Parts: sequence; C-alpha cells; structure tokens
Amino acid sequence: MLVHSVFFWLRKGLAEEQRRAFQHGLESLKPIEAVQALYIGTPAATDGPIIDRSYSVALTVLFRDKAGHGAYEVHPLHKDFVRDFSSFWERIIIYDAE
Repeated sequence: MLVHSVFFWLRKGLAEEQRRAFQHGLESLKPIEAVQALYIGTPAATDGPIIDRSYSVALTVLFRDKAGHGAYEVHPLHKDFVRDFSSFWERIIIYDAE
C-alpha cells in the first residue's frame, strides 16, 4: 500500500466558485484506475501544540503499490488537474508513505 498525502495552501482571495471548482477538480481524480481510495478534507477543528491546521485542503489517495502511484502521476486526468488548478495554490506539500 502507498499513501499519497497532498496538502494545499490555496491563494488568498479565491472566489467561492473557484474553491468549488478546485474541489471538483480533486474529485475528478477518483476515476483513475490506480486509485484504490481518495479522500478530500479541510483542517479538522482539533487543537494541540503540534497540530498544523495552516493548510486549506488535504487530499489523501491510496494506491496498491508504487507502480499504481507512478501510473497516477502520468495519467491524463492528473495532468489536467495540475494544468488547470496549479494557479489556485500558493504552496503544496506531498508526503508519500509505504
């Protein structure tokens, strides 16, 4: 199993319509064959000295293996998402875990 966690810091000033479009863009990744599961969320209302709630949106995608992740990275739907929405974020961090 490979867990692909992506944290987005969206640009300030995005209109609500743009935020909805971004959400739909993330959801458009679900049909990619290599995706076992896909979760989208925003920071939970939890508190603690080491909890980072500074991001706007989190994406977690589960793959069976590294080959699945590799197929996802070059899939046209993923490339379209990056092309169409990269201007929406000011920062992005990705963590991959096996």
